[in-house]
Amino acid sequence: MDQVAIFAYQIGVSFGLFILVSLGLAVIFGMMRVINLAQGEFLMLGAYFCTIITQAGVSLWIAIFLSGLAVGLFGIIVERAIIQFLYGRIVDTLLATWGLSLFLVGGVTWVFGPQTESIASPLGSIPVGDYSVSQYSLVMIAFAVALLVATYCLWRFTRFGLVVRGTMQNANVSASLGINTSLIYMLTFGFGSMLTGIAGAVLVPVIGAYPTLGVAYIAKAFITVISGGQMALLGTISAAGLFGTIDGIVAYIGSSVIGEITVLFVAIILLRLLPLGITGKFKRGV
Repeated sequence: MDQVAIFAYQIGVSFGLFILVSLGLAVIFGMMRVINLAQGEFLMLGAYFCTIITQAGVSLWIAIFLSGLAVGLFGIIVERAIIQFLYGRIVDTLLATWGLSLFLVGGVTWVFGPQTESIASPLGSIPVGDYSVSQYSLVMIAFAVALLVATYCLWRFTRFGLVVRGTMQNANVSASLGINTSLIYMLTFGFGSMLTGIAGAVLVPVIGAYPTLGVAYIAKAFITVISGGQMALLGTISAAGLFGTIDGIVAYIGSSVIGEITVLFVAIILLRLLPLGITGKFKRGV
């Protein structure tokens, strides 16, 4: 029984990690079709903002949301200054966001140095039979599920979500109905950036904050969103569930490196069998 609980715990942690690092990209790439190569650096900024705010004496829980707002605002600035001029120009977007990625890594390294900044986990561990598990990792899973549910409800059950989905599917028709599509694009990009910033802040007590943090997780995010297919949120849930289960089990039996290799191998086979992703045969939506 203890073994089953630990397996479930490992799968839950892996699922939560995949959701956290992928959810913002599911909005920016999955819905907006913007290939943002600086997405990993948005995660890194969230981690650094959270570190700075908590070191100033603010509670970690407040710092997480303040970090998300800060990265969301930064995302809005990036969208207004760069991205809004490059919609539909894939190569130019790739080059611009790659340059932004290099700039952010270099800038953070210059300001903070290459060393890892860390925050102590505010919670201890709880016993599970002969094992013990981190309470904060359970909080991380809860954050991932809460963000996922909140994002789905926002897109599915609010007028703003309806306008966003309509604009992403056909901006010209939305504009003809009097919708400010430029504003919608800006807010959507900012929202995706905010989700990524929150993810970085939630993860910082576990993985720390360092300049190349984004490089370690951007591949997981893209693999999850691409494997999910055209329905951005549903596809991300499906892919994160699949990859989280595989990674959790394999990492527990073997090691985290073997788990990541196995996930990549499964993703390659999946995309070979389903070129449009898990939800590719369904109507595009959320």
